[in-house]
Amino acid sequence: MAAAPPAPDALSHPEFVRSCKLLRVTKCCIMMRVGFTTSRRGQICILAAAFLLVAAIGIGGYILLGARSALRNARAEFAHGAELEFDRLWLESTLPPGFQSIPSTPSYVDAAFFEGHLFLAGAAGLIRLDADGKPDAQFRPGLELPPSAITALAPGLASDSAEPELWLATASEGILAFDGRRLRHLRPPNPAARKATALLPLGNGRIAFGTERLGVLVFDGKRIAWIHPALRNLHVTALAGDEASLWIGTASQGLFQLRAGELRHWSEAEGLPDAHITAIAIHNGQTYAGTPAGAAQLSGGQVSRHLATGLFIESLAVREGVLLAGTLEQGLIEIPLASARRPGAAVSSSLEGEIRRIVSLPGQLLAVTPGALYVLDARRHWQLVAMPGQARLTDRNISALHADPEGRLWVGYFDRGLDIAVPAAATRHIEDDHVFCVNQIIRDPARNATAVATANGLVFFDSSLRQREVLRRAEGLIANHVTGLAPIPGGLAVATPAGVTFLDAAGPRSLFAFHGLVNNHVYALASEGQRLLAGTLGGLSILDNGEVRASYTTANSGLKHNWITALVRAGQDWFAGTYGAGVERLDANGHWTRLPESSGAFVVNPNAMLATDAAVYAGTLDRGLAIYRRNSGRWSFLTRGLPSSNVTALAIAGGLLYLGTDNGLISVPEGNLF
Repeated sequence: MAAAPPAPDALSHPEFVRSCKLLRVTKCCIMMRVGFTTSRRGQICILAAAFLLVAAIGIGGYILLGARSALRNARAEFAHGAELEFDRLWLESTLPPGFQSIPSTPSYVDAAFFEGHLFLAGAAGLIRLDADGKPDAQFRPGLELPPSAITALAPGLASDSAEPELWLATASEGILAFDGRRLRHLRPPNPAARKATALLPLGNGRIAFGTERLGVLVFDGKRIAWIHPALRNLHVTALAGDEASLWIGTASQGLFQLRAGELRHWSEAEGLPDAHITAIAIHNGQTYAGTPAGAAQLSGGQVSRHLATGLFIESLAVREGVLLAGTLEQGLIEIPLASARRPGAAVSSSLEGEIRRIVSLPGQLLAVTPGALYVLDARRHWQLVAMPGQARLTDRNISALHADPEGRLWVGYFDRGLDIAVPAAATRHIEDDHVFCVNQIIRDPARNATAVATANGLVFFDSSLRQREVLRRAEGLIANHVTGLAPIPGGLAVATPAGVTFLDAAGPRSLFAFHGLVNNHVYALASEGQRLLAGTLGGLSILDNGEVRASYTTANSGLKHNWITALVRAGQDWFAGTYGAGVERLDANGHWTRLPESSGAFVVNPNAMLATDAAVYAGTLDRGLAIYRRNSGRWSFLTRGLPSSNVTALAIAGGLLYLGTDNGLISVPEGNLF
């Protein structure tokens, strides 16, 4: 649903302003930011001159009713123009059978105290801890929770609830409320409204949450609407304060304060060290804003000083005259706010590494790292409260999967290299100058090796998992960045943004647009014997014995979208995933068919397609797993059981389907999907 245009300001309504002036409450009116409609007119009987006092009271009541009517109508129109549709759902307690999550780093982001328990949240979901810091309940994305990482956590009371709830913001599924027994889900149809980045109960029955593109929204128990027209199109990164004074941090537009309807703004021009606000803390009338370049203290509406200059700050809190700054790499920094020796001098604490959130509770101070939770004890030492079991995988953002004949699962990451999960053995992690951004992994029969396509070359591993060879431009590739791979007789075809390189006994040779390739930027390859299909940014080319035989685009064929991201062979047909038009089928006669019931436009992720005897699978950007049942020719979409709706990689071994996402890896028997 497209965002509604900004609602007009009530101050522009002449009758409303006139009513305010007559009642001499103009100052109160200015504090209110609402829309308007034509106000209702009432009638009042004027008594005889002898009853002047009664008449004065009547006139005053008339004016007051008019002002109130204008205000009510203004609010109604603003609400109508600024509200967002959303669904209220109670999450199911039944879980889909057969889905297994492969443990990876939990990537915690926040913690909160609710109903006598500590809760820890992040990409792996929500964990409830017992008195000993051990998990006694877990709520996993795609299973007990919607398929999305949690981005923020806070207890609060909404006006439609009798008791406080634990509120959860998610990366792509809106916001949730947990009452200790059940989870309710507030899910707007608009995907942009579901990308929640920050969360703040305002203390008046309203729950504010920031979004990635739509600014600050608020849930009042009945509606979700923008909290202020000027805060509608911001990438919000942090929220702090309350209903009376709300502070908003953004990704590129600095810091805002909404107070009594008045909006103030600070950026680099007003003294902030950076326009990207990462954290906000408020204490004794002072506001502290963290940025990637340090922190700023605001006093009396002005930036009064800079603190922790040069440090990338991720979280802030104030405790006993000390500003605590959690950093990206330097651990926890303590900054005395009043010191005769050197005011604001930073001192490193004993807590090292990345500190994502500092949570200040009555009598307690918590620090959240990507993999653990710490508490500050009475001796001012940080004690480990909770750490999960050993993770099987290094990272959660998966970009490639491959199951080899030896039963090993190869897991490539977007920017963390490669894991090789060996049965009944420790997972081996490989990350270096060449193996860091992995695009595809396949078996190369000609070399009896595993080929790994990366952003900085093509890497071959032998059966002992040793790097045998690295190929780049110096070794014959047409480009260093390898986007896709396919076996060819006696060798390998290599896709790059500059064309295709063939590796066989004759040595490397390349083909690009000059030789007839429809576009140089090749994203995906698929092969069958001597035939090779190359999916590009500008269409599809078919090559036989290394020569272009035909090319298809939207201009010369039934192809609906030129950007081809994935290719597979199924039976006598080729299936092409596109960036925006779903999946299309090319038959043996060269005819394109947009598959029925594919639900139109969706994005297929690069190389995220797989064909089996039962189905063709496609990993989509935001609709989960697309499944084409070959016996019925029907499509369906699966999100239940997935840790994210962004499915990035697929593999199958022994009837077990592996689904990689940007938030972890799961496995499920293929038969359970039908």
